[in-house]
Amino acid sequence: MIFDYITLKIIWFILIAILLAGFAIMGGSDMGVSALLPMVGKKDDERRVLINTIGPMWEGNQVWLILAAGAIFAAWPIAYATAFSGMYYALFLVLATLIIRPPGFDYRSKINSLKWRKAWDVCLFLSGVVPALVFGVGVGNLFLGVPFYFDITAMPFYTGTFFGLLNPFALLIGLVSLGLLCTQGALFIQAKTEGVLQARAKIMSRLFGLLFIASFILAGFWVHKVLIGYQITFIPDLNTAMSVQAKTVERLAGAWSGNYQQWPYFWAVPFLTICFVLCSMMLSTFNYVKTAVLVHSCAILGCVATAAIALFPFVMPSSRFPSHSLTVWDVASSHMTLQWMFWAVVILLPIVLLYTTWVVRVFRGPLREETVAANPDSY
Repeated sequence: MIFDYITLKIIWFILIAILLAGFAIMGGSDMGVSALLPMVGKKDDERRVLINTIGPMWEGNQVWLILAAGAIFAAWPIAYATAFSGMYYALFLVLATLIIRPPGFDYRSKINSLKWRKAWDVCLFLSGVVPALVFGVGVGNLFLGVPFYFDITAMPFYTGTFFGLLNPFALLIGLVSLGLLCTQGALFIQAKTEGVLQARAKIMSRLFGLLFIASFILAGFWVHKVLIGYQITFIPDLNTAMSVQAKTVERLAGAWSGNYQQWPYFWAVPFLTICFVLCSMMLSTFNYVKTAVLVHSCAILGCVATAAIALFPFVMPSSRFPSHSLTVWDVASSHMTLQWMFWAVVILLPIVLLYTTWVVRVFRGPLREETVAANPDSY
């Protein structure tokens, strides 16, 4: 089956959104657990239990991030180059916290010292909180527009600063991301532990679930009623490769609501996202925890879809020169590249899903404190 160029551009926008949602679901579990480490695990043995719940699978979860980054690099090379040059310090901060993650797992229990273990606990905590916040801040800045432009040789130039990314709206989206991933982590802990750890995780799932709902609703109001959005007013033939400067873009009030206004049934997506979070909190209360994790995973998918629908077809709007904004129509690789990559994903994605399912099944069931205490070689 050979798709036309326009269809492939849309397909890859959807596929990248799915891969990012997959990372938020799977990676969100272990990042959420890490972020909740000091709040749920009060004693060293309790923190060891929490770390061992994610220890066997956290590396596999990062495959989703690698897939998403690789897909962006191959499908949207201009967007990849612009984002990594413009948001270099923010992405380096995320990379630094992810780098300290493996030694945090492997070295924590190598020395029987409380100070040593607490130091690695701080590293694991940061490796959960920082990426969750920074990824949300990055998405928030997409809605505001990123200060970059292209010169006559199509070389991207970023004119912003790292601290410029930390504006109120972007930090609010960071809270949306943190609340969503911490709720996922809390539900995962509740499914994998018993007793006091499970009880504390239940409380955390409610607190962070409410944090997500409140910040998600506030962010939605801010986006659709306050922010100045972006809208394409002229673009050449969509079925050809074109320069990023060949279109005309205007900043208009309420422009981010355009897709929702044109197709009103899309409003069901943010509504269902809130419903899924509320449902997962209710299921957690009545100890239907495995179902709660699945339902909340649907909420994560809905949250990513909510942002993607509002942004489409923009990939990275430019606040410096709106006409230099990157969209799915002008950042895509060649027709042949997108076609071959599509078939690669069709083959490889089911393998990743099967592997993920197998790992979850092998390590199913609760982890008890006495089991971890009896095995000093574990995390």
